[in-house]
Amino acid sequence: MTRPAALALFVAVSFVSCAKPVRVAQPGPAPSLPAAEAAPGARAGAQAAPAHAVIPIPASIVVDPGAGFVFTPETRIAAPAGDDQALWIAKWLAAFIGQAAGPKPPDVLVVGGPGGANTVELALGGVAAAGDEGYELTVTPERVRVVAGRAAGLFYGVQTLRQLLPAFVEHEAVLADQSRPVSVPAVRIADTPRYGWRGAMLDVSRHFLGVDAVKRYIDLMALYKLNRLHLHLSDDQGWRIEIKSWPNLAKHGGSTQVGGGPGGYYTQEQYADIVAYAQQRFITVVPEIDMPGHTNAALASYPELNCNGQAPPLYTGIEVGFSALCVDKDVTYRFIDDVVREIGALTTGPYFHMGGDEVKTLNEAQYAQFVERVQAIVQARGKTVVGWDEIAAARLGPGVIVQHWRPENVPAAAVAKGVKVILSPANKIYLDMKYHPATILGLNWAGYVDVPDAYSWDPLTMFQGLTEAAIAGVEAPLWAETLAHLHDFEQMAFPRLAGVAEIAWSRADQRTWDEYKVRLGAHGARWTSLGVTFYRSPTVPWGQ
Repeated sequence: MTRPAALALFVAVSFVSCAKPVRVAQPGPAPSLPAAEAAPGARAGAQAAPAHAVIPIPASIVVDPGAGFVFTPETRIAAPAGDDQALWIAKWLAAFIGQAAGPKPPDVLVVGGPGGANTVELALGGVAAAGDEGYELTVTPERVRVVAGRAAGLFYGVQTLRQLLPAFVEHEAVLADQSRPVSVPAVRIADTPRYGWRGAMLDVSRHFLGVDAVKRYIDLMALYKLNRLHLHLSDDQGWRIEIKSWPNLAKHGGSTQVGGGPGGYYTQEQYADIVAYAQQRFITVVPEIDMPGHTNAALASYPELNCNGQAPPLYTGIEVGFSALCVDKDVTYRFIDDVVREIGALTTGPYFHMGGDEVKTLNEAQYAQFVERVQAIVQARGKTVVGWDEIAAARLGPGVIVQHWRPENVPAAAVAKGVKVILSPANKIYLDMKYHPATILGLNWAGYVDVPDAYSWDPLTMFQGLTEAAIAGVEAPLWAETLAHLHDFEQMAFPRLAGVAEIAWSRADQRTWDEYKVRLGAHGARWTSLGVTFYRSPTVPWGQ
């Protein structure tokens, strides 16, 4: 799940700076790599402008010739009456447009029926076939209409509308300019996702990210309709969430990180704030407490969790497989129950990730018994168990989800138990893998993963023995051994995360690299307006 034990130690001593919300360019130290960093080799040739640049590509999109919709100072945004989520989405869109089209943001109206001319209308109902997350978007010169069965679909339709707007609108300081209209092409879109689990993982254990930085990542995820944020909250190098019944976990176990920096942790109030912020953007937080291995920070905090009763020193390297909870002690399971109880109470989503990977100090029987006992604890606390693919060696109950990461293995054992799998193949979408040998950040134990490599695969054909029904979805982990700052995380995530979002949302028969790379190239200007540090792969024809 993370990386082999033979990795050389990488030392990084800088502490991450907090980030402002997604629309603000980032202040602070110079990036570890320039935004224009590119691999040796020929660059992609000039390409014709795409008919549209929507990512993920919608299930159906027709771009009509002729004039589209132009925002003016008189444009209004209409939300349906009686739905607080829809009203929030309308207000979000008004704030996003800001002063780009006039002296003030558009007014938001609550209406009981259709909006009038020069209106962006958000409507609920009438698209039952689209499910909970699908939507329809129609743009004419007179109005824009987004309709969905549920508020989540409205939000995703608005994100598509956002991508159809000029990239300069993303910049918070942009002001109205008559020579630069805020316009949307005339389109008709009907859209619904392929998979329900469209995820990204942040490793905040090896290098800590503050609340504002996590929120920025959430905003970037939302732009591409990702809906699961997997937070890797504990590992050998750091424990990152306050547990009131075991306070030393955060105070001592969270006091350092890879390379010996100051570490950090989220108070329960901060974690709840992250969960609420994500939920508002239709993203479910999936907390992970890795166990029984990857536990040195916990073992250093409480000696009773060790079989010898002695606490090891804190750890700031990147080796794996050397630590494990004492699985024969009752106190271990009291500890786990307390942790699941406290985190579960703060987490509105139904999932709890128990880790379970790279355990080298237990035999097969000990490991299987541990997984089964923890599974029962998590389920008793009302949560659905998620674990790395190693947990498939144990007896798994109904509803358990296995996250498959090892490229050399197949998820057949998990599927045979009737569970669903999340696909996170390390040689395709581990976003901490280097783009190419000259990349400064990242690792290469799973190979080099350039932008075409991360995009050019399909979940149904990646592994033998999978059916569409067995796949819960796709998730891109971002491990942090070599990533000390938010701009390091962004550099490794983008542009690859956009491709992961398209794999998870769009049908396989819609996707080709040659077509996608042109749409992707158009997002360079959007990321520049957002202040995102991204890798300008020479395989992509980046727009201006």
